[in-house]
Amino acid sequence: MTEMCKWLHHELESLPFIQYPFELTNLPQNGIYFFYEKDEISDHGYGSKPRIVRIGTHKQGNFRSRISDHFLFNTSKMKFAVSTPKPSDRSIFRKNIGRALLCKEGDEYLQIWNKDFTSHQSRLENANVRNIVKEHQIESQITDILYRKFSFRYIVLDSEEKRMGLTGLESKLIGTVSHCPMCRPSEKWLGRYSPLGEISHGKLWLSFFLNSIGITTEDQEFFSSLLRDTREWIERLS
Repeated sequence: MTEMCKWLHHELESLPFIQYPFELTNLPQNGIYFFYEKDEISDHGYGSKPRIVRIGTHKQGNFRSRISDHFLFNTSKMKFAVSTPKPSDRSIFRKNIGRALLCKEGDEYLQIWNKDFTSHQSRLENANVRNIVKEHQIESQITDILYRKFSFRYIVLDSEEKRMGLTGLESKLIGTVSHCPMCRPSEKWLGRYSPLGEISHGKLWLSFFLNSIGITTEDQEFFSSLLRDTREWIERLS
């Protein structure tokens, strides 16, 4: 798995980094994204290159909206109240960063933060325990961290079947990085404070597909073709 993970990191180097600020309209409609984090370095022996800290995809046609939810491009969502969900209820990535921040501070509000307020029933049942001012502060902190510390690359892949699920490319890519002993978190990695053992004892901002099989030689060929298509797609943007 080490060689496959090294190959994956190296191949992705042919694609540009995307950092905030960026244009959502310059992103594809469908694909798989690879997040990197400041000061998190790969140990694959080809220089001080960043390591992958999250791999993700989306439902059909929702790549841009998924990235928008992570980075909170729609700032009107910060006008949430007790009667509406917080932005992190729409992005498990944001929610996990918030969990780590709260756990690091030993903040008991973690119990409330963990709740999902996307349903009307949940909002009714928990209206009396939510601290909206505090949630606004946490959400702002998460956005600032994402803007300052995170960047990503992507590959274009239109087929939802080939992207998602246990047999999709996303799960195999996650399994490849998850099982690699050379991809290690730094001592200061925020994920170490996560209350989720899959994250705090791992290396990715993920708690699913971690035990999936890694990419095969056949997957490598498919991935290489996707890289070529993606580079051509990016070139057409310029």
